Amino acid sequence: MTILQEMFSYHFMIRAVVIGGLVALCASLLGVTLVLKHYSMIGDGLSHVGFGALSVAMVMNAAPLAVAVPVVILAAFLLLRISENGKLKGDAAIGLISSSAIAIGVVVTSLSSGMNADVYSYMFGSILSMSESDVVLSVGLSVVVLLVFVLCYNTIFAVTFDERFAKANGTKTGWYNILLAILTAITIVVGMRIMGTMLISGLIIFPALSSMRVFQNFRSVMISSAVISVVCFFIGIVISYLLAVPTGASIVLTNLAVYLLSAAAGKVLGVD
Repeated sequence: MTILQEMFSYHFMIRAVVIGGLVALCASLLGVTLVLKHYSMIGDGLSHVGFGALSVAMVMNAAPLAVAVPVVILAAFLLLRISENGKLKGDAAIGLISSSAIAIGVVVTSLSSGMNADVYSYMFGSILSMSESDVVLSVGLSVVVLLVFVLCYNTIFAVTFDERFAKANGTKTGWYNILLAILTAITIVVGMRIMGTMLISGLIIFPALSSMRVFQNFRSVMISSAVISVVCFFIGIVISYLLAVPTGASIVLTNLAVYLLSAAAGKVLGVD
């Protein structure tokens, strides 16, 4: 308790926990759908796009989020379009766009100021980079994501497991895919401030996979994923504070430990 009191005596730590907890919640809910639709690496791909956009924004002295959010949303649309036309599979499309984007970011960074503190924080995350505007954006994002999943649960379930059948029943699956892409893009851009480009995909992938090793019901997986994600984020940020290690890496390793425990529990319970 003394450690927690000391930790939360700093305003930036409170801000980081609020933002990170909300982003972790959103990422976990979106992650269940993305993993089941075989788009688990979309977080990694879009974070690379975000890094490229942020690098260009810094060179232009523009607001990073104002540039990165629309660019990453556009990239998410492009990924959907490329995958839907059948010429490229989802993983190939993600690799194509992500590698190109991060190459642009590296070239732009090297031609300008080089790897300065701002660029480094976006690459590997930094809780010191959180701002009041990030708090507002993360709160608004979490409200939207929760409303979407509560109000459209049945549709999301149908689109996730059998998109063709849902489309045949009159569901506008394209609009739901676009909505999920937009929410994922915004979640990734906001989460990059804490987790960094290299580790943000861990918030999307690990909680969903951990839940699926123990539960088989879609609703149970979603609830469990949300709980695991928020708890792992909090434990990870406490470990980061105590050991003075990078926040993103600490959170991902905490998620890894939970995944290994879930895998063991799944074997004991006989869950496939």
